[in-house]
Amino acid sequence: MDDMAYNILNKVENPSDLKNLSPGELDTLASDIRGFMVDTVSLTGGHLASSLGAVETTIALYKVFDINQDKVIWDVGHQAYTHKILTGRKSSFHTLRQYKGLSGFLKPSESKYDFFGAGHTSTSISAAMGFAKARDIRGEKHDVIAVLGDASLANGLSLEAINHIGHDKTDILVVVIDNEMSISPTVGALSNYLNSIITGKTYNKLREFTKGFLDKMPKGIAVPVASVMKHFEEGIKGIFSPGVLFEELGFRYFGPISGGHNIKMLVETFTKLKEIKGPKLVHIITKKGKGYAPAENNPTLFHGIGKFIKETGEPVKSDGPPPYSAVFSEQLVKIARNDKQIVAIVAAMIEGTNLSKFRDMYPDRFFDVGIAEEHAVTFAAGLAMSGFRPVVAIYSTFMQRAIDQIIHDVALQKLPVIFAMDRAGLVGEDGPTHHGVFDIVFMKMIPHMVVMAPSCGIELERMLLAAAAYKDGPVSIRFPRGKAQKSDAIALKVPVKIGRAKIVKKGNSLTIVCLGTVLSAALSAAEKVEKAHHVRIEVIDARFAKPMDKATILASVKKTKHLITAEEGAIEGGFGMSVARLILKSDIVNPKVSILGIPDKFIEHGTMQQLLNDCGLNEKGLEKAILEIMDIK
Repeated sequence: MDDMAYNILNKVENPSDLKNLSPGELDTLASDIRGFMVDTVSLTGGHLASSLGAVETTIALYKVFDINQDKVIWDVGHQAYTHKILTGRKSSFHTLRQYKGLSGFLKPSESKYDFFGAGHTSTSISAAMGFAKARDIRGEKHDVIAVLGDASLANGLSLEAINHIGHDKTDILVVVIDNEMSISPTVGALSNYLNSIITGKTYNKLREFTKGFLDKMPKGIAVPVASVMKHFEEGIKGIFSPGVLFEELGFRYFGPISGGHNIKMLVETFTKLKEIKGPKLVHIITKKGKGYAPAENNPTLFHGIGKFIKETGEPVKSDGPPPYSAVFSEQLVKIARNDKQIVAIVAAMIEGTNLSKFRDMYPDRFFDVGIAEEHAVTFAAGLAMSGFRPVVAIYSTFMQRAIDQIIHDVALQKLPVIFAMDRAGLVGEDGPTHHGVFDIVFMKMIPHMVVMAPSCGIELERMLLAAAAYKDGPVSIRFPRGKAQKSDAIALKVPVKIGRAKIVKKGNSLTIVCLGTVLSAALSAAEKVEKAHHVRIEVIDARFAKPMDKATILASVKKTKHLITAEEGAIEGGFGMSVARLILKSDIVNPKVSILGIPDKFIEHGTMQQLLNDCGLNEKGLEKAILEIMDIK
């Protein structure tokens, strides 16, 4: 990476350095930042396209506002890479999403300029309201700005905050960076309304009529007529403008500003807005992936991408089996072919959940509800009550946002909704906001819920079939990010029956009960210890955290008197604790029990190998646990 090429960026160490830069230097800075960002993210991976679209808005904000006094609250981190670069992290930006390096999201412990931690969308307006009321209570005078994307604006949390702020008349500026996409193309009436003014035929016909009419007028009277027509056009614009909506909610609305990449215009706009008190919302139109052609042409791919070839934008390919999400998608398509009651629901993650094929094949049975997990679950409940079999495909970490709906709207009514939770367990470089380590705990605690975890791709296919055939209540299936394992030992041809485990390897010295893909590491560790120390270890694939196969587990532990449980989920309240309680209540005398899983802390970001090693869930960690419980030196 040629740092010498970034002449203006090299002069900027913190936001205060922007104050003395000329308009031309600010434009060069934007170009420098884009080049620097593409250079770096091509080597680290990251959320590139949204941040490329937000470069000028960030520069203009920090040119006008004093970030040492004012509070700029960013939503998630997808648009905040420029923010990171301008707030003292330029020299460490190459560690983005790397083990013990910079987080891909907002993290107050990383920088004093990250005023509020965020990895899940739509939190910025609510958090900004908190900062603003704290300011008002203390009698302080600084500005508070919330920055978010257009899709986040349609989320319930954002709308609840807007309703509160508008009623309270709190002095806050909300900046909506509108690239007409969230991750997949944005859906929803509100998002369509925000964009209708610049795409609507009626409004644009009016513009063309006005221009044509004025062109035909004699020069002597054209100026006064132009003034009249301008006011007339602005009045008509108000009929179509989203400003009508936000004005009714108590906000002053400004926009849409089509010059989202014009720093001079943005600086002038923010300077004027700084003088206006009360709730304000400015709507800025940008282009996702701006300035890097591959990201402009395929913004969905570059929303969150791994390493890629900078010159072409081609992702660095990795060989091996398909990802779990592809296995899930293919199997769901097959099931839906024969079962017309199967419907699929996603929350703005069509590509992430790999359901593009399902959407294309069964468009009337596919629903993308936007960034609205709570609605997705209750919507599914309504479909289930009407006789359909909804499959709600949402990442584990985002399913957390809908726990009340899962309990109240689905489980309480014993509705046969299938929750397919991708990215379960550790997810690597996205870090603690995205690790899906709590779903076993919160799903297991819910009455009527069946909780499954496949140990490999073949098991995922079998479990999805079993879930589709189950009619007595909701089912959750968790599967990890990454390539699907296809071990012959794991994929023993034992049909999936609700609540039944399978013994993968027989033994009499130690019982290892695994839930999910940690089974592969457990088998490898067991075989290694057996060869070195002449013991026989029994390995069980639990398959179900609930209902648990108590008989199989108890029979094994009665024989071995030693038990290790392993899961890629939280230890506290997790599967292992349920097994330990089962053993404690049994008549087994003095059993030795060890529970392996995610410890009671938030796990930072890094490669999967690094994080599994830290948690003791790789082959090495399991081997150590075996030796310790068996007291083998």
